[in-house]
Amino acid sequence: MSELFSRLALYFSYPFVWYALIVGVLISLCSALFGVVLVLKRFSFIGDGLSHVAFGAMAIAAVLNFTNELIFVMPVTVLCAVLLLKTGQRGKLKGDAAIAVVSVGALGLGYLVLDLGSASANVAGDVCGSLFGSFSILTLSETDLWVCVVLSAAVLIVFSLLYRRIFAVTFDEDFARAVGIRASLYNLLIAVITAVIIVLAMNLVGSLLISALIVFPALSAMRLCRSFRSVTLCSAWLAVLGSASGILISLLASTPVGPTIVAVELGMFLLFLLVKRK
Repeated sequence: MSELFSRLALYFSYPFVWYALIVGVLISLCSALFGVVLVLKRFSFIGDGLSHVAFGAMAIAAVLNFTNELIFVMPVTVLCAVLLLKTGQRGKLKGDAAIAVVSVGALGLGYLVLDLGSASANVAGDVCGSLFGSFSILTLSETDLWVCVVLSAAVLIVFSLLYRRIFAVTFDEDFARAVGIRASLYNLLIAVITAVIIVLAMNLVGSLLISALIVFPALSAMRLCRSFRSVTLCSAWLAVLGSASGILISLLASTPVGPTIVAVELGMFLLFLLVKRK
């Protein structure tokens, strides 16, 4: 046990470990808050679709040698979130069908672009790291940290200020419209913020595993809590705990950060499911 604490003390002496923990906690917190909204609106797989869009945009940015991929990936993902919401609501492709088309198309095109245009000798390794996460979260710079802090703070402020309106739109859009709330505008806001969270989370868990940060804490909280406020608070707490635990375990066990966090989140969900049944 003393050896374990000695190793942790050694790790915490490096700034990159603190950067990883701060970024992981902030991203998980934002994902959990809006994850509750997405799960209750039965639109949780929008995270999966947008994560594949982000992967495709990242592949194009890599081939075009963008020095900062975020400049390209963020606007593309946000634009696709808007188009996906509009298409799912008014187009001929409804809901899950629109998400499936965008998800599969972006994933396939992203890999094809990397395979044809990448100068890297290890395309398969790069793709695997982007899809399932790698140790890139442990190589974050101070600039990456501040970008995440600023965007996460903006997401949390928006959620706090618009909490009641988001609550109304989540449970009953017709009632929200009746009391003067522009439900379509808030649905658009939720989609855009989800896109921002997904782009931030790509370095943490990889594009294929982002849905775990959105879905698992919310589902776990719903096993024990009943009100929207209690589910939201419990989901946020579980997300922060799972993310921090996953990062620390990955450091000690030398495992990929993303899959380790997902494994912790899954374990917590199964535990809460068992407790609920008992």
